[in-house]
Amino acid sequence: MATITKEKALLYHSQGKPGKIEVIPTKPHSTQSDLSLAYSPGVAEPCLEIEKNPETAYDYTAKGNLVAVISNGTAVLGLGDIGALAGKPVMEGKGLLFKIFAGIDVFDIEVNEKNIDKFVEAVKAIAPTFGGINLEDIKAPECFEIERRLKEELDIPVMHDDQHGTAIISSAALLNALEIAGKKIETVKIVVNGAGASASSCTRLYMALGAQKENIVMCDSKGVISVRRANLTEEKAFFATTREVNTLAEAMVGADVFLGLSVADVLTEEMVQSMANDPIVFALANPNPEISYEKAKASRLDLIFATGRSDYPNQVNNVLGFPYIFRGALDTRATTINEEMKLAAVKAIAGLAKESVPDVVNAAYGLSLLTFGREYLIPKPMDPRLLTCVSIAVAKAAIASGVAKKIITNWDDYEDHLRDLMGYDNKLIRDLTDVARQNPKRVVFAEGSHENMLKAAAQVRDEKIAHPILLGNDERIAKLAAEHHIDLEGIEIVNLRHDNEAERRARYAEILAKKRAREGATLDEALDKMFERNYFGMMMVETGDADAFITGVYTKYSNTIKVAKEVIGIRDGYNTFGAMHILTGQKGILFFADTLINRHPSTHNLIDIARLTQESVGFFAQTPVMAAVSYSNFGSDQEGSPASVHEVVRVMQEEFPDLAIDGEMQVNFALNKTLRDRKYPFSRLVGKDVNTLIFPNLSSANIAQKLLQEMEVGEWIGPIQMGLKKPIHFTDIGSSVRDIVNITTVAVIDAIVEEKKRQAGVI
Repeated sequence: MATITKEKALLYHSQGKPGKIEVIPTKPHSTQSDLSLAYSPGVAEPCLEIEKNPETAYDYTAKGNLVAVISNGTAVLGLGDIGALAGKPVMEGKGLLFKIFAGIDVFDIEVNEKNIDKFVEAVKAIAPTFGGINLEDIKAPECFEIERRLKEELDIPVMHDDQHGTAIISSAALLNALEIAGKKIETVKIVVNGAGASASSCTRLYMALGAQKENIVMCDSKGVISVRRANLTEEKAFFATTREVNTLAEAMVGADVFLGLSVADVLTEEMVQSMANDPIVFALANPNPEISYEKAKASRLDLIFATGRSDYPNQVNNVLGFPYIFRGALDTRATTINEEMKLAAVKAIAGLAKESVPDVVNAAYGLSLLTFGREYLIPKPMDPRLLTCVSIAVAKAAIASGVAKKIITNWDDYEDHLRDLMGYDNKLIRDLTDVARQNPKRVVFAEGSHENMLKAAAQVRDEKIAHPILLGNDERIAKLAAEHHIDLEGIEIVNLRHDNEAERRARYAEILAKKRAREGATLDEALDKMFERNYFGMMMVETGDADAFITGVYTKYSNTIKVAKEVIGIRDGYNTFGAMHILTGQKGILFFADTLINRHPSTHNLIDIARLTQESVGFFAQTPVMAAVSYSNFGSDQEGSPASVHEVVRVMQEEFPDLAIDGEMQVNFALNKTLRDRKYPFSRLVGKDVNTLIFPNLSSANIAQKLLQEMEVGEWIGPIQMGLKKPIHFTDIGSSVRDIVNITTVAVIDAIVEEKKRQAGVI
């Protein structure tokens, strides 16, 4: 975990615009007409509609996506009662988390009031503004009464996250830890150290999951909370034990589970050693837990351990829950957050940890592999699947338990909406994946012993996108699969250099030698080439033994391009082939060509690239609007690449009079419709948004693509091959598992299209 100094923290919160959140308009506001609609007189109409039917506030205002994060500053983090204003940075931080993880807008409200009645009245008075209320950093026991009253007196979801957030996340971790330990929650002995709001809520939720009250011992700063102690609060009295134990050390003997929500270093190694077999220790005091990770792990080998810290495995972090719980509650217009919704969140979070972890999550945490087990009990906070998994579970529970005012019936559409909301999904790839699943093809992965290739092959098998075939040494692949816990069932492995492939190598060599006999190829040369994965794999596609081929994580492009030309060949009517990348972001889809193949294309090659790109954009069900870009505009420079690009546009406009293509033009004019239309009203692109860029050479295309990729302005798909006779597609050395899966999906679609053309007699 990065070292956080006082100076760094203060600079982070003060630099630029002070604070961490702001309000951004969501409607046009640049003209007088816009302002008249936004305010007077246009705003009167929705006001009158809401007066007639208050529920329409969800249609005409931000209420349905707006949560109040409210605190009186009496229990801020581990800082105690520092006051409402001093707690504001925390409330702003909570607002930031709501927004970045679930797309929920927040107003942070700091109420300078400790009296329960007055605090409740203040919150009730402002409640009409919001779709939900998140109570934060309010000390016990007042927080119990405040939440209870607000839930009873308001018809919007209210949750005190300090109570329920930790309860929900630790419950998910507990369910999975018990499964690993082979224990049942109904029989385990639990020790809880700490008796505040969070400890109380955690324990009650464990009981809702099946833990037995007689098996629970709760401790506070004075020792065990027992029936023999006097002057217990109502909340503590509920958990008072009848057992003859007085100290934490005594309670720990034979315990199965320890939950710490107290102070640092209160738990000793000896106490951990006194616990039952496969003990579960959740030391959640922050920033320093009840026992350090190092001491806990050194105390015994069978320990299952979690903390609240991000620098150790199994972080119990409330951000796994509250954004998505409120998301599901808001989207169903739930009147409350009830036990059913909380339990649904628990089970969704626990279940997600057992699924294969996306490559993007491993990359975010600098890990090579996360798999369900003692070191991975619950998902990581950066796991984008939490949004759909938890939100949907909560929404379904709200509807099933009868607290939802809005009923969701199409859960697939709701899932798509959530993904689109946060940009966590690529709709283009999602649509292609749906098509691929209907007719999965045999796809050869050239570098079967590469970790990412192997993971991608397993993923496309699991998602039923393709039937993967791995090229490589079968023993090496099996060893790699075992290291990364990858099941090889259903994945064909071809050791192309093995003796049992001799007949196939000979057959492929004879076909290739005959095909290139007029180019000086000999059978002996062809036989040698069949020991190379790219030659062998492409011949599998050429002969129909496979439908598509993926390569590139080991091989230089120049070598792969040469092999593709020899084995597969360029499509009839073209002199070259190319590749494009697709950028998908908030502004839509943008196609880039040629980003891989042609270093210094001639004018004729550029024309081929433009023709291939036009066809490929259509392949992705998009209507091409093409700008041929350079460093000059419409003939202002008549030498070098501008002249070539200018000629490309002329030829394309003649051959395809209905195609929206123009140039040459600078990229700012290509992408800024207003600027382009004002400066060049004669353009064929007037009034149109460009979605395709044709570059003059490989340098400019590749630089533009890599620059935008590093700036993380959207998600990339590619490179996508254009112009070969069969589905041969490329990756590169830096390709992630997701990149390879995306290219595989495109390759399957390519193979499906080729199959249909062949059946129709087109090829």
